[in-house]
Amino acid sequence: MKQIIATALFIAATAMPSFAGETAAPSDAKVYFINIADGDTVSSPVKVVFGLSGMGVAPAGTEKDNTGHHHLLIDRAAMGEAEDDADMIEYGIFADDNHIHFGGGQTETSVDLAPGTHTLQLVLGDLNHVPHNQPVMSELITITVE
Repeated sequence: MKQIIATALFIAATAMPSFAGETAAPSDAKVYFINIADGDTVSSPVKVVFGLSGMGVAPAGTEKDNTGHHHLLIDRAAMGEAEDDADMIEYGIFADDNHIHFGGGQTETSVDLAPGTHTLQLVLGDLNHVPHNQPVMSELITITVE
């Protein structure tokens, strides 16, 4: 039984970094939503405030240990579950309607979302927009916009 648990823990620990870059992150680093939660009903524009603990925020291009900048993923699979995640490790997180960059070091935003159900996830990127190794990302949350 102990070997099964040890094997499961090893698989869990090594699976997540498969979509991580080379920049190290502290094991206790966390990114999270401050003002919204899974299941919330909100109105548009949606104010989103980013929380971060265990690391600092620095603009994209800044090479400093234990820092990164925020990315907001909208209406896409959770990081680590999407087909294009491997490309983001090589080239950095894309910038499009589903991947919003905050390379200036911003810690909040207001997003216009159409009425309906939407998913949101925060992912911290390194100086080159690549997820850290160990990825620092929030849970994928679902909100409803009225």
